[in-house]
Amino acid sequence: MTEAAPNQWLRPWARGFRDAAMLPAWVVGLSLMGVGTLARDVGYPVEAAVLSTFLVWAGPSQVLFFASIAAGAAWSAIALAIGFASLRFLPMTVSLLPLLRRPGQSVAQQMLIAHFVAVTAWVEALRRLPNIPPEQRVGYFLGFANALIVVSALCTYAGFHLAGIVPTPVAAGLLCLTPIFFLSSMVAGVRGLGDAVAIGLGLALAPVAGWAIGGGFDLIASGVVGGSIAFLIQRWRKARKAGA
Repeated sequence: MTEAAPNQWLRPWARGFRDAAMLPAWVVGLSLMGVGTLARDVGYPVEAAVLSTFLVWAGPSQVLFFASIAAGAAWSAIALAIGFASLRFLPMTVSLLPLLRRPGQSVAQQMLIAHFVAVTAWVEALRRLPNIPPEQRVGYFLGFANALIVVSALCTYAGFHLAGIVPTPVAAGLLCLTPIFFLSSMVAGVRGLGDAVAIGLGLALAPVAGWAIGGGFDLIASGVVGGSIAFLIQRWRKARKAGA
């Protein structure tokens, strides 16, 4: 193996790790402090809380896991609920993998990459990866995602030991960090009219869907409707330009 081969991975990995550690990793990590607190409240050790961050790597699913245990739910029901809660990662993975797929990449490697796909990693990767040479994208993404997970695991550990110390308003504010950062990153990554329309319609339709549908399906409905309209507008604009 030549010296250039490891550098092709290590340098992008280090750059991705650094970029995530500058801010995104701490936004995600602070929001996951509640997972450690919840694990302590239901009587689980700190090791279980930290391990859930490494293996599950999804704050809502981790909260659902420990909350369901506290409620005495059956393990089969918990597994089914977490599986449905994690379905949102499927379209994220499908949209992101084309940017990370390389010639000769095995299915096992793609599955490993898919494990690191989460909300912040996804939106930041869509914004950053197009500006990175294709051969460096996998290394950069893995470095970025690993920084998110490491900092989140440390914050989960801290949340376990800080349970009962952090005031409730502060804890509630920390939970809002991730969605605020997610929305800011999406706005910063807008690359055309279709993206802007999708975000705008999603925000506008969410309250309407919440009133008309509710039951946890309001965000899905507003996203599907807003995204579909934005897609059709984008297709119409492309067809109009092609016919001009």
